[in-house]
Amino acid sequence: MKKSTLFLAALCSGSLLVASCSSDKTADTTTTTTETTAPDATASGDMAGMDHSKMAEGSAAGDSPLMASMNDMMGKMSALKMKGNTDHDFAHMMLEHHKGAVAMADIELRDGKDATMKQLAEKIKADQQKEIGEMEPIAERLDAAPSNYKPQDPADPFTSKMKASMDGMMKNMPNMVADPDMNFNMLMTVHHQSAVDMAKAELAHGKDTKLKEMAQKMIDAQQKEIAEFKAWHDKNADKM
Repeated sequence: MKKSTLFLAALCSGSLLVASCSSDKTADTTTTTTETTAPDATASGDMAGMDHSKMAEGSAAGDSPLMASMNDMMGKMSALKMKGNTDHDFAHMMLEHHKGAVAMADIELRDGKDATMKQLAEKIKADQQKEIGEMEPIAERLDAAPSNYKPQDPADPFTSKMKASMDGMMKNMPNMVADPDMNFNMLMTVHHQSAVDMAKAELAHGKDTKLKEMAQKMIDAQQKEIAEFKAWHDKNADKM
């Protein structure tokens, strides 16, 4: 199944993909919405290069409940306004990321048939709901934290790592198949890897001790689950 060309068009239409899509802009600012909205988006504190609000659209992939859930998560993450504090922005990004995982787990529990995938979905939902509860007060506390990085500078080390996490999720997005368990397996593998990459960015550049402890736990737990997803995938290649 071919990934939708509209998916790529959606990426280039984002106001934050200035570096990769600037050559498509026209000189006529009265008819080009991208040029008129880009300065406002940059001023609002969005992270450079992180408009990933749509991953698949207008195709069988776009019709998948799991892909729709992923698109919803990415839209919410792209809409977040970056404060410029590593801990604050990591916490708020990861909250939306975790909520996306919970939504995907709910879909697997509703539509899935495989016992192993459903058990993993139950564990992921429970673990990430617990972490959401722990992270929300930290995120609120950090609303007053001072700036310590530049979210609009693609060369900033933290910005670069966070963008790479989202870009990696986009690049490795699988094609959807008929089997809901396989779709959950493939999408959650990519989703988990993105969380691991974000957590590593927090470990490298964050300052908040509690958040860094949580980031390390996320890495340990989700790398283990990625290995479980991959092992199941290898044993169930006939579901592709």
